[in-house]
Amino acid sequence: MTGIVYRNGMFFDGTGRLPVVADVAVKEGRISAIGPHLDVGPDTQEIECQGQWVMPGMLDIHTHLDLEVELAPELPEVVRHGTTTVIMSNCSIGVTYGHQRRDGEDPIVDCFARVENMPKTVLKRVADTCTWSNSRDYLQHLESLPLGPNVVPMIPHSMLRIEVMGLYGSVSRSPTRKELARMESLLEMGMEEGYAGFSTDALPFHFLANAPNKRKRIPTQYAGFRELKRLTDIVRRYDRLWQATPPKDDFVAAIRSFLLTSGRLYGRPLRTTVLAALDLQTNRTARHLCMLLSRILNSCALQGKFRFQALTGIFRIWSDGAINPLADEIPEFRELNEMEFEDREGRARILNDPAWVKSFRHMWLKGKAGFSLARLMRALRLEDVVLTRDLADMRVAGCPLPEWVGETLQQPYRRLVMFQASSGREGAISPAEKDFFATFPDPIGDDAAFLIHLFRQWDTDLRWETIIANRDGKVLRDLLFHEQTLPGFNDSGAHLANIGFYDGNLRVLKIAQSEGLERVAQAIHRLTALPAEFLGLNTGRLKVGAQADICVVDPVALEKWDPEATYRFVEREQFGCKQVINRPDNVVRNVMIGGRVAWDGAEYADEFGRTAYGRVMKGHNHPSEQTFA
Repeated sequence: MTGIVYRNGMFFDGTGRLPVVADVAVKEGRISAIGPHLDVGPDTQEIECQGQWVMPGMLDIHTHLDLEVELAPELPEVVRHGTTTVIMSNCSIGVTYGHQRRDGEDPIVDCFARVENMPKTVLKRVADTCTWSNSRDYLQHLESLPLGPNVVPMIPHSMLRIEVMGLYGSVSRSPTRKELARMESLLEMGMEEGYAGFSTDALPFHFLANAPNKRKRIPTQYAGFRELKRLTDIVRRYDRLWQATPPKDDFVAAIRSFLLTSGRLYGRPLRTTVLAALDLQTNRTARHLCMLLSRILNSCALQGKFRFQALTGIFRIWSDGAINPLADEIPEFRELNEMEFEDREGRARILNDPAWVKSFRHMWLKGKAGFSLARLMRALRLEDVVLTRDLADMRVAGCPLPEWVGETLQQPYRRLVMFQASSGREGAISPAEKDFFATFPDPIGDDAAFLIHLFRQWDTDLRWETIIANRDGKVLRDLLFHEQTLPGFNDSGAHLANIGFYDGNLRVLKIAQSEGLERVAQAIHRLTALPAEFLGLNTGRLKVGAQADICVVDPVALEKWDPEATYRFVEREQFGCKQVINRPDNVVRNVMIGGRVAWDGAEYADEFGRTAYGRVMKGHNHPSEQTFA
């Protein structure tokens, strides 16, 4: 490769040290020299970086890009945001064992459609490409792709259970002794092949998507503690990562499972990362409990190696009618979510069922009036659900009445109440709104009736957004820089129509920027070398001999960027559907992966998407990684 030198940049090495002005020279895919005024050969390409931050390429530690990498292996949104390494196969789901279609089962569609809010059309296209059937062939397949960033696959527990027990068996019974031994054998094989870890999931609102399994949770959730311990013992022995989510409504079960990180109890610490440390709008104590639990597990008494993942920005989600990533948490919404997205008639039948309406009203109005424990818990922000159930938190992003776009649903609701109370039918802001108000029950009664009527009339034509966590900037900053967290619960590559967190790492840099270069250096460390070391990956630092994964950020453009103003809902050609993204302009000026410039701040390199820039990254103690140490 032709040599490249980044000149005069403000150089951050990823260790947390303050930056220095230096050049960084790259040759044959590796960093060949670092220092001021480097002498280079006449054929070396020079990239002027005066005033720019030159740093290691950043990590995205929680993605579901296993799917997108099959359709667009260059992962363009990832790269243009300065991320050069992504961890895949989180939350127990992935494509490690191929499509696993047997006996009429379609596990990729079944497992991903509701858990990650992915269109079934996209999932079927992905499943069609999955021609391998074992973990070794999957690695070879990934290595054959024209990868953009480096990818880090794990062994996903749900798919492991399906491989051994079949989909139906994995959600209907316990494994036999022989089946559990087979799971252990396959996981051991994966660790030997270099998989960086093992993922499980215990969130109680992760359900399968295909009949007859729509009321069954994903397979990992049917595993008992004995199974979990036996499998994580293998991960522990190889010093690899366990990624998990907690059983949200069972604190005792969460404690018991997360004690598996303890070196004191189990002989050696188990690298464990769990999502997520959030400042929930409905429960202000959740983040404190997370930090307390983490401190206890990492104490000298227990000797754990445990970190909560922290979402890197405001947790904003978009919903189409009643369908959103949180729908399955609440039984009344779950019943609507069990319908296919296109099945408007099915949802209409539910919305007009008197028993469902009664149940929905009870749920929606709980704790909003009168004197009760539920109202006290709501007032104190100690509720046990994530959705706020407040029209003032629901902002319209699209609907048949354009005048509503940008408003919260509380605003037209108040106008409706005024309209119905007025003898002259006054208060509507347009003739179209007046006509629509005339379709509502009179009197409307309460906001539950208002919302039910909207769902009946518009179904998924009503698109709204809400913020469920991290509204307080100071609390968010404290979470991101807390010693017990790793920034990066982004879910990149999932929830195509619902969230857009590819920009998460840049948000952390922006938060740090307001506090000076020392905080910026700390932020870069927390986005590069720190997670790489914790996850057991040979990346994240700029040093002579290291693979040249480099990101250049313009601090002036970063300071001007308003993260809440750059969301877009765009058509992704590879998916054949629209996706929410957040795409800041001019912030990331250059991205190098494996010694080749992939993004120059305005466009991708000509060969990007045609040849491989990144590689399949394996556990740090795998023989193939020794040359990258």
